[in-house]
Amino acid sequence: MTTSTRRRALAFAAVAALTTSGAAMAQNTAQSAAQNAAQNAAQSAANSADGLIKVRSAYPMDETIRRIREDIASKGIMFFQAVDQAKLAAAAGITLRPSTLLEFGNPPLGAQFLTSNPYSGLDWPVRVLVLEDAQGAVWAAYTDFAWIARRHGIADRQAQFAMASGVVESITASVRAR
Repeated sequence: MTTSTRRRALAFAAVAALTTSGAAMAQNTAQSAAQNAAQNAAQSAANSADGLIKVRSAYPMDETIRRIREDIASKGIMFFQAVDQAKLAAAAGITLRPSTLLEFGNPPLGAQFLTSNPYSGLDWPVRVLVLEDAQGAVWAAYTDFAWIARRHGIADRQAQFAMASGVVESITASVRAR
């Protein structure tokens, strides 16, 4: 079995498993998402003129990444990869402040956006950028799901966007500075 075939088989197995566990997760997170969506709608609208939601972390860079990854795992969400952008830049001889892109998602949920508009695949899986700014503050940033819906003209997946928003808000709340 080639590496590509093995990866494909693992991906199909993961999607099958997530389809079953995704329904249970969807039911549990739907309630939280609905509660959080109303509370965060005003904040989201205020922050999303450029499509970015920025959450200041109460923790240093490594702790922020660890906490976010732990929260993703505790919710049963598939973690795809962490891209250490500063490390990649350093390998190219470029100095970059700490910056790591985390990619994760629930394929049965994310695939619903792609069935509405295949180009929405540019924004899936979910990405959270953890970075340290020039003053040393750590931030977790992600693209606002309402902005993504507008960008791709998706009007038939409001419940799914609300659920995705609630989940990523919950994940970033695990590091939010009070």
